[in-house]
Amino acid sequence: MNGDNILEVRDLRISFSTHAGEVQAVRGVTFDLRRGETLAIVGESGSGKSVTAKSIMRLNPEANTIVRGGEILFGGERVTHLPSYGRIARGIAMVPEGRRIFPNLSVRENLRTGANTIAKRQLAGQMQQVYDVFPILESRTGQRAGSLSGGEQQMLAVGRALMSRPKLLLVDELSLGLAPLVVATLTEALVKLCAEGLAVVVVDEVHVHTTTAAASRRLVLEKGRFVSESAVEAERLATVL
Repeated sequence: MNGDNILEVRDLRISFSTHAGEVQAVRGVTFDLRRGETLAIVGESGSGKSVTAKSIMRLNPEANTIVRGGEILFGGERVTHLPSYGRIARGIAMVPEGRRIFPNLSVRENLRTGANTIAKRQLAGQMQQVYDVFPILESRTGQRAGSLSGGEQQMLAVGRALMSRPKLLLVDELSLGLAPLVVATLTEALVKLCAEGLAVVVVDEVHVHTTTAAASRRLVLEKGRFVSESAVEAERLATVL
């Protein structure tokens, strides 16, 4: 493993079981991610983007999902067969598609649900770090999460994931249902976090230009295979931030 890499995915193969037989969803996906790097995985619906991200977190709850092969290394350790809680403990966190916040809990209470892997003495400090990233959440700290705007709920979902102090953050469909200005705010926050050493994988289909402009690299997925990879020029960042 390259010492600069935080994540290595090797020949990942995933299938779905159907009445007509198995359908390949991911076909030999391979990529690396360095510390402090943002990787955008883009592609059309059904291309395998979300399945790939969920497999890194091991969040494929569907009974018909079958991992047929491949290897995942995180920080040099093989985590291919670790359950999701083991991956969280090692420093991987995920913002799921649809946010999945707890609407009847307050902002503060939602953030606390993401802090299971840190010591109680670190809770207040880590929550303040999240508020520093998204100041609007601090002003809404006692507000019921279900009453937040869509953009604020996505900030809360990202903030909850950050409460575990991850080394790698996976974000599934960052911009779904959000206005371009909100997406720009979210991507700006992720860029700042990467500058502090966090590695980020962003899956997106809607605001692809904004997402890829804020990424170090872009991988295009088509029918379960990566069909292209490109570096994203740093100066393009200024067009969305």
